[in-house]
Amino acid sequence: MGLERSALLADSSLRGAGWCRAYTADVDTWLAALFDAAVGPRTPGVALVATGGYGRAELCPQSDIDVMLVHDGNAAMGLLAEKIWYPVWDTGIHLGHSVCTAGQALSLASDDLHTATALLSARHVAGDRKITDALAHDAATQWERKAKHWLTELGMWVALHHEETGDVAFSLEPDLKDGRGGLRDAHALGWAQQARSVLAAGDERALADSYAVLLAVRVELQRATDRPSNVLALQDQDAVALALGYTDADALMHAVSHAARVVSWTSDDAWRRVRTKLRGPLGRVGRRRLRLSPDMQLVDGELHVSPAATADPGAVLHAASVAAAHGAALDRDTLDRLAGATAPLADPWPDDARDAFVALLRCGRPAISVIEALDHHGIWTRVLPEWSDVRARPQRNAYHRFTVDRHLLETAANAARLASTVDRPDLLVTAALLHDLGKGRDGDHTDAGVVLAEGIVARMGWAADDGATIVALVRNHLLLAEVATRRDLDDAATIERVAAAMGCGERVRLLAALTEADSVATGPAAWSAWKAELVALLADRVDHVLANGEHAPLRADRFPTAAQLLELADGGRHLHTEGDRLTVMSDDRPGTFSRVAGVLALHGLDVVGAAAHSTDAGGALSQFRVARAPSAERGGWERVVRDLELALDGRLALSARVAERAATYRRRHRHNIAAPDPTVAFDNEASSSATIIDVHAADAVGVLYRITRALAELDLDIRSAKVETMGTVVTDAFYVRDGRGAKITDPTALAEITRAVLHGLGQ
Repeated sequence: MGLERSALLADSSLRGAGWCRAYTADVDTWLAALFDAAVGPRTPGVALVATGGYGRAELCPQSDIDVMLVHDGNAAMGLLAEKIWYPVWDTGIHLGHSVCTAGQALSLASDDLHTATALLSARHVAGDRKITDALAHDAATQWERKAKHWLTELGMWVALHHEETGDVAFSLEPDLKDGRGGLRDAHALGWAQQARSVLAAGDERALADSYAVLLAVRVELQRATDRPSNVLALQDQDAVALALGYTDADALMHAVSHAARVVSWTSDDAWRRVRTKLRGPLGRVGRRRLRLSPDMQLVDGELHVSPAATADPGAVLHAASVAAAHGAALDRDTLDRLAGATAPLADPWPDDARDAFVALLRCGRPAISVIEALDHHGIWTRVLPEWSDVRARPQRNAYHRFTVDRHLLETAANAARLASTVDRPDLLVTAALLHDLGKGRDGDHTDAGVVLAEGIVARMGWAADDGATIVALVRNHLLLAEVATRRDLDDAATIERVAAAMGCGERVRLLAALTEADSVATGPAAWSAWKAELVALLADRVDHVLANGEHAPLRADRFPTAAQLLELADGGRHLHTEGDRLTVMSDDRPGTFSRVAGVLALHGLDVVGAAAHSTDAGGALSQFRVARAPSAERGGWERVVRDLELALDGRLALSARVAERAATYRRRHRHNIAAPDPTVAFDNEASSSATIIDVHAADAVGVLYRITRALAELDLDIRSAKVETMGTVVTDAFYVRDGRGAKITDPTALAEITRAVLHGLGQ
């Protein structure tokens, strides 16, 4: 058996279902031989039966082998079965096995969903074929006879399953089998179809094609990794893409996303109709039927539109907005008629079409499923042709949860939630849907997106000022987030830069809402209370400048506070902790900033911002803000302060300890994304008093410590630091001055800083 499997694993000409059938045939031959040796080839009343994936002849390289030894009451079957099981166990292959009579199997299958569905794929392997045939027939009959019961249970299982798993179509590392839209959902539809016809015309063909894609990827994943995992990890995507003949991993993930969308949409549509059928005719008129207009009615959660009303080119937007407003789906006949319509929208759009477009987006989350249904039927690209370039387009980085198209829909839904915070929610939701469309084109996605947005707003018929605002939001959709997290918000130059880019307070408020909507849609690493606070502060200060022509008064608690300056003047060392902040006062010695950063790294505290101040009298003050204050279970701030005292006194082997912790972290938390090469950039324009050093590098324990230690070795004075971590990448900004308190402009000095930082990062 081992030789046959090894040969199959090495045979690159066999892929997907073909590989599965070949492997299944080899397993059949092997188990039949074991059965004949143990039981006898002509022994009546006993059969070896394949079930589950093995029964479907879909064994992947690491699949379990599920079999039943079915007999007519022979008491000696247990001992005979072990003669079959032990050789399988000896190979290390996982075996799911049972010994029973047909009656026992059917009895268990009468109220156990897992057993009932497993028996639906019962297939003869060896022994008395009459036993297998009777079991398969009776299992199918029992399943069909209790169709309503099983559809109810199966529907509940699918719904629960979807609550616990991520979407295959949108996941960075999808679970091909158990994720929503994965192989298991297709199995469930097959089982449901066997109980009662639940699929519409054309569904079976579309499902079969999509299933073939997902199965082929699963086979190559397990063949490449020699592991039973069904999760298509980033580190394995290149190898799988190469094995299947895709141009690259992006092309592979595009195919996976498209296939999973077909499965998940078909699943949602089928189970919605199943639930309607299970409820029966009672109450179908009145309670579950609502006529909204002469051409539209809601029936059991679906919007039905008359044929006459779907002929107008703008009908798709009107129908979609009504469906989303009622949390309903468009019914299949309506979708089919809309898909068959060929007349395009006028250019520019009529006002009512644009109003319906905005109304659809302002429905928020219900709009997502409606738009994806339109996209599934090829309708949405008639509304927005540029959508075709971002459909199912993967974003292979650790902080984006979704494909580009789903990210845009999520952003628009988040923007709808924030509509009450702005004066023009129509402009906000439109910009949210368009902001990343440029990712479907070559070059910088923002530059490409601006060009696309200019054409789209003209085609949609927006007034010139409104269209210009939408384009400005697309052009600057990253501005607030980048400036807030990487620049000094107490620096007037920072505020003036953003004010010049936005031009008016209304746009600033719209951009603040778009920033939040975009960040939340990106992923948990992209938005936090700290980032929200910074973005709000920046937006308020820019709005104040644009409204009053002058900068807002600085906060009374601005760093350093008057109380801190008084304490610093007293001399000596003072360490204070409060909430998520650590304040250090001491003599102005080179390397103090980096030592604090190193101790915080030792304790697993992620720095999100830092500031420094020094006096002519030789005192130094620095304040660090961490993502989360140290927990009481780990000693709180007391342990941190104890180690910090040792480090500042030179009695802690800080470099060695940080290196040890980093090595341990790398062993325990290997990430699948290739680390970016670090970069160092300088900005001498954004601040009037300091040189800004932007460092972009892979996240790791002690990165801030290593960078600041390199800066300290060059006697650079760190005035403030902004630290942002996005997935596996950190972007740190340092405001620095040389020993004379001046900016660093000499090219040789800048080159030395680059050399020192890159060396500190291990390059």
